[in-house]
Amino acid sequence: MLAVKDLVKTFGTMTAVDDVSFTVKPGEIMGLIGQNGAGKTTTFRMILNFLTPDSGTITWNDHPLTAKDYDIIGYLPEERGLYPKMRVQDQIIYFARLRGMKTADVKARIPEWLERFQVKGKATDKIKDLSKGNQQKVQVIATMIHMPKLVILDEPFSGLDPVNASLLMAGIEMLKDNGAAIIYSSHDMANVEAISDHLVMLKQGKMVLNGAVGDIRESFGRTKLFIESGLSQEDL
Repeated sequence: MLAVKDLVKTFGTMTAVDDVSFTVKPGEIMGLIGQNGAGKTTTFRMILNFLTPDSGTITWNDHPLTAKDYDIIGYLPEERGLYPKMRVQDQIIYFARLRGMKTADVKARIPEWLERFQVKGKATDKIKDLSKGNQQKVQVIATMIHMPKLVILDEPFSGLDPVNASLLMAGIEMLKDNGAAIIYSSHDMANVEAISDHLVMLKQGKMVLNGAVGDIRESFGRTKLFIESGLSQEDL
């Protein structure tokens, strides 16, 4: 189980994450929502030890995350990044080997995963020759192929059409059924309600909502997420 307790992170005079606490159990999907700048990505980066919290604790199965624990994490960053001149299979193998998998084991899994996500192209194609959508699916495969026990997805549905979003949802559900603890951020409340068991909402770094999706739906009827815009009413 991932347990985040009393997490605080400041940058100068700005508090990016302010006393955030939540847990994600094996076989549970937690949606982390909020406007841009709410603290979602900063929270992810602290869990992954890319940033050090000012205070608070992050534990996995009741102990601080160790270097070995990072082999069982699957992370999809908001800023996607692949090596365009590498072949699809080489790219997937590279990331899987960073997570401790053997090359032969990765190669054996690649055809199944390319089919699962309906990647249009061959394993021997170069990344740069794939469409943007298929490149994104390759990165998702690289995130999931080692069957991680803790999955962190930062805006995974960004840029996906409804068909590919459904494929991604199926992949997330498959990892859940395999016992993974999954946390992901999204601006799309439809996706959040469709697959999340648990919901946390951040506003200006503070946690303003935390609970089971069913309980929240019962309490509030329908949860709405308002995104502020710089446009005037006349411009809309």
